[in-house]
Amino acid sequence: MRHGKKFNHLGRTADHRRAMLANMAISLIMHKRITTTLAKAKALKKYVEPLITRSKDDSTNSRRVVFSYLQDKEALKELFGVVAQKVGDRPGGYTRVIKLGARLGDGADMAFIELVDFDENMAKTPKAEKKTRRSRKAAAPKAEAPAAEEAPKAEETPAAEAPAEEAKAE
Repeated sequence: MRHGKKFNHLGRTADHRRAMLANMAISLIMHKRITTTLAKAKALKKYVEPLITRSKDDSTNSRRVVFSYLQDKEALKELFGVVAQKVGDRPGGYTRVIKLGARLGDGADMAFIELVDFDENMAKTPKAEKKTRRSRKAAAPKAEAPAAEEAPKAEETPAAEAPAEEAKAE
């Protein structure tokens, strides 16, 4: 019986799963965003977030623990350098999983997983104003703006009539 065992085995042996998650974590740290299946993205999120939390404390022990998971010096430098600086004040939730839809070949649910602080598109976009179905309230201030535009036209009208009056006088 598997009561209380909620770990997703991803259809692989323990060694294969450990190696796959380590390689995906290295790719995520180096590239900041990777595309994979939804199940793998969720498993990777559980795998990499404790490593990022560990990287906030730059000590020899933390480096050794993270290296035992990743086994890549370049990813370790990137994680303890650039990534740890960006996520230093964040209390958790370092990754974001966004669903992309089904893969054409086999229909697997696809998603991309990214480091939250490294996505410039999400960080810089201001929140869009909520559009409601009641547009009359918003239309009322805009109705005053055309009235302001009509005032200059009234000034132009006498100037346009003046040449016409001169033509009649002649």
